[in-house]
Amino acid sequence: MTPPPTPFDLAREAFLAACRLDVETPKPGNVSVESAGHGMTAAQFLASAQAAAGPLFAHGAPVGKRILDAVARTREVAGCNTNLGIVLLVAPLAASLAASLATSLTAPLIATLNERDEPDESRGEALTAQRWRAATERVLAQLTVDDARDAYRAIALANPGGLGDAPEQSVHDAPTVDLRAAMQLAAQRDSIARQYANGFADIFETGLAAVDEMPAEAPRLVTLNVFLTFLASHPDSHIVRKHGMALAQSVTLAARAQHGRWRAAATQTPDQSALRDLYAWDTELKSRGINPGTSADLTVATLFVAGRLAPQGWVRAPAARGDET
Repeated sequence: MTPPPTPFDLAREAFLAACRLDVETPKPGNVSVESAGHGMTAAQFLASAQAAAGPLFAHGAPVGKRILDAVARTREVAGCNTNLGIVLLVAPLAASLAASLATSLTAPLIATLNERDEPDESRGEALTAQRWRAATERVLAQLTVDDARDAYRAIALANPGGLGDAPEQSVHDAPTVDLRAAMQLAAQRDSIARQYANGFADIFETGLAAVDEMPAEAPRLVTLNVFLTFLASHPDSHIVRKHGMALAQSVTLAARAQHGRWRAAATQTPDQSALRDLYAWDTELKSRGINPGTSADLTVATLFVAGRLAPQGWVRAPAARGDET
């Protein structure tokens, strides 16, 4: 008999499912199985997810090492930066899960566990968004300069451009503060750094709320709704770095209009014109080299959390069913 999956297995599976949905769901400006773009293909993203999964969910690894090893493995299989933002987001979330589970395996620490807001799934305690968020906050509070050093090396290796242009704690220099403090310096201009500063509020609040707005049996609808929600909420950091704030803001405004039309079609009588608008917008964005990559990264992190919170739910369902668009 095949043994039941462990909590670590479920986390890895939720991550891979989230990455799969990211490319199986056509999203304006992003690479998908239906539309390559920006010199990248869906196959590279899927290979990157497989390569990064091991380091991200390594038992007992510090956050910085998870980030560095995941990016290094990604470079080996993809040859370019396909998932730096995803890795930066998922590493603390994975570490907070691992810390909770590791605590439950050590008998002398059971009393400590009972005093903390961390789930012990081996004793039947449910993993909830509130508990996971609290555990993530503790992980963020304990980040070190070593974590920052490894994360800086990973960012330099991925070479995304823009993030290292800060007047303080540039990734081109050795960090002198812990990783959370370094991210806080960039939080006003980078949505991924903002998660380190605000305890992943955008994921646990905005992202999960967008998940709940769509039927769980339609994972592609969920994915697209989360993506458009993020893109319509804030100027996409990747677009800001590549093209400037004015253009990023114009994309945000366009996303709000596109999201409104698509939501009306998705929740009422199917309207193919809304989908045609999204496909046309996808073509336009790619022709101009505009990639809302940060919104996609936030989407993957949200799908990972949603899938792990409900491992028997929508994120484990077959995504390529052809009944959602």
